[in-house]
Amino acid sequence: MALKEEFPSVNYYDQDFVDIYDRTWAWSNDFENKGNATNGIGEYFTHPDKNTINMFETCMSSFFLVYSNKNYDMAVYLDNFYKKQESCGAIRSDYSLEDGKPVFTDENPDGLNPPIFAWIEYNLYHKVGAKKRIKEIMPYLEKYYSWLDDNFRMENGLYSVPLSATTMDNSPRKDSYYQIDFNSQIALSCLYMSALGDVLNDKEISFRYKKRYFSLKTRISTKMWNEEDGFYYDLDKNENQIKVKTIAAYWTLLAELPNEEKLEVLINHLNDPNEFGTDNPFPTLAVSSQDFNENGNGYCGSVYPYFTFMVIKGLEKYNKYELARESAIKHLYFILDTFHPENGQKGSLWEAYKPLKEGPATWDEKPYLPLYIPATGISTIALMIENIVGLCISLPRKTVDWIVPTLELMGISDLSLKRNMITILTNKTNRGWEIRLESEKLYYFTFDLIGEKKKTLPIPSGKCSMLIDKL
Repeated sequence: MALKEEFPSVNYYDQDFVDIYDRTWAWSNDFENKGNATNGIGEYFTHPDKNTINMFETCMSSFFLVYSNKNYDMAVYLDNFYKKQESCGAIRSDYSLEDGKPVFTDENPDGLNPPIFAWIEYNLYHKVGAKKRIKEIMPYLEKYYSWLDDNFRMENGLYSVPLSATTMDNSPRKDSYYQIDFNSQIALSCLYMSALGDVLNDKEISFRYKKRYFSLKTRISTKMWNEEDGFYYDLDKNENQIKVKTIAAYWTLLAELPNEEKLEVLINHLNDPNEFGTDNPFPTLAVSSQDFNENGNGYCGSVYPYFTFMVIKGLEKYNKYELARESAIKHLYFILDTFHPENGQKGSLWEAYKPLKEGPATWDEKPYLPLYIPATGISTIALMIENIVGLCISLPRKTVDWIVPTLELMGISDLSLKRNMITILTNKTNRGWEIRLESEKLYYFTFDLIGEKKKTLPIPSGKCSMLIDKL
């Protein structure tokens, strides 16, 4: 693939973090391919050893590919799935790269995956700024969510799907009938469908999905929350709670379901080394569970970058930036340790990692693929930019927020904001800490040194600098 322009570069005092960020972009060139007339698929981004495109992988990899300075077009990758939508509204989890047909399994006969298109499109809108796209894709999204309602919403208002639809195939939740993650993902989608309605200034869409959101929020909070354990659980067919603590419960944070009291208890579980507070945060199953496996064994303890990212973004929803950043740094150190193994073997980036020691997770049933950029890029690129460097960008608002718990040498250079290249760097001079900025067009910059100072300033085109002490 011919590169259109350079990828943005990050600055950070630990050069190993910068190196793995750069290497991820360099390797990513091998993961974009083009479909053909037979499979009806356009350009797509997946591991070369895969014979399908997968909905969840495509959605989650969008969080780092949006930073590629237009080298990768996330809209095209997502459109592959919209183009395959059936008349009933169904969009399936996997499509064959051979003939383009949906791929079904006995465990997942309807080809379901986490229904998170609305969340993904909202993020894409803020990183790319294309309002026209929202208008174009809204009919696909509405039809898709109506299909989920018509087929998987039960009389009690909760959704029931096979466990495989959550992607957590071997998670010890075998009797689960109403899954906490799938129901939270529907709530999350309603939240963002309402927000997309606001973007279009369509009050009817906004109100309709907000109403659905609050209805589902009430049901989840009433039936799935366990006050004694301070945790959200799956339910069996008779609506009894299945008391297995899995990372699935933390989709509730992203969907903004817990109140402050519930949040604090859920965070306690994240900090507890006997639950999810492992050295490499966060395992897919609580350490205290009888099925926990320190080598991972799929969803019995492996640390998947997708799910660690999900928890960190959920913490951000509640302004827990320091815990989010601390968790991102710990997680990235484990990826680095596995990338530079001490035994002299060749390092790689993996789909999943061990929770208590360095190294890729192991799963006898489904061996993990090495150099798994579609999964690991979410940590080495998205977490690096958003949580370790601390940048939050919105093109429609023309804003860049820089949220930092502590001042360190860090920043980003040559990041394309639509048709505006920006650079933001901190540096320590003899006059104190300084922020140097460069931009081609005006935007609004908010500097937030947590607990100390917060200031928003218009940044003109050209180069400028500011002393943090003077803000």
